[in-house]
Amino acid sequence: MALVKINMRREITGFSNPLIKRVRSLREKKHRKREYKFIAEGLRILTEAREAGYIPEMIFLDQNQKEHPLATILCDTVESNGGDIIETNREIIAKITGKDNAQMAVGIFADIDISLNNINRNDADIWMAVQDMRDPGNLGTMMRTCDAVGGGGLFLIDDCTDPFSVETIRASMGAIFTQKIVKCSWDEFIAWKQSGPGQLIGTSLKSDNDYQAISYQTPAFVLTGNEAQGLPLDYEQCCDILVKMPMKGKADSLNAAISSAVMSYEVLNQIRKRY
Repeated sequence: MALVKINMRREITGFSNPLIKRVRSLREKKHRKREYKFIAEGLRILTEAREAGYIPEMIFLDQNQKEHPLATILCDTVESNGGDIIETNREIIAKITGKDNAQMAVGIFADIDISLNNINRNDADIWMAVQDMRDPGNLGTMMRTCDAVGGGGLFLIDDCTDPFSVETIRASMGAIFTQKIVKCSWDEFIAWKQSGPGQLIGTSLKSDNDYQAISYQTPAFVLTGNEAQGLPLDYEQCCDILVKMPMKGKADSLNAAISSAVMSYEVLNQIRKRY
């Protein structure tokens, strides 16, 4: 059963309320896929969403908190778009999000579905691509980094973690709404990439190319592999260039999100020096 729009402001304080149960179920991927909706929490993230043009269909507010000016703007926008405002308490918000130190606001959004064919690679100089990324914290951090370098978005290749999980969105700090997120297979991605301009930059410990010794082209696609396994060999062979970062310590690799950030900022710094 899909979430039903009620188009009014009301109060819910009971844990057994059917709407609370259905919204809480969105913490699980199978229910998000069934409802075509996802949860985002926190006034800051909801404001980022509004400013990017994404308005929640429903918002839950902690009625015991003094209303913040941003919350007032958000509620006005939700209501003017035909959405619903639910006044509740911190305990129910915590139940919805699964987080003890719950935020004062939670929004329910319709799925964001972006097709690979709708991406214009020339919209940005830098894009990120991740293959088989499993950690939601890493993925959310990469979204933040892509936003920070003025990137266009992320290509989630093969079996990546769900970009719309509560954990990923929390780690993205709102970048889920500023970045184009495309889910695709490797074959789909590489065919699309090869159909137009751009440099596919893979990170690999097997490369002899220092990441600062290469002159990067734009649009640049920074490709990062699975946290434990890295990129498969045949994927590496499809890259325009493979690079690695110097490792001076005893650890054999950087965290995937950190390495992609270092690479993206190197590309950005080269772009800045050209202009």
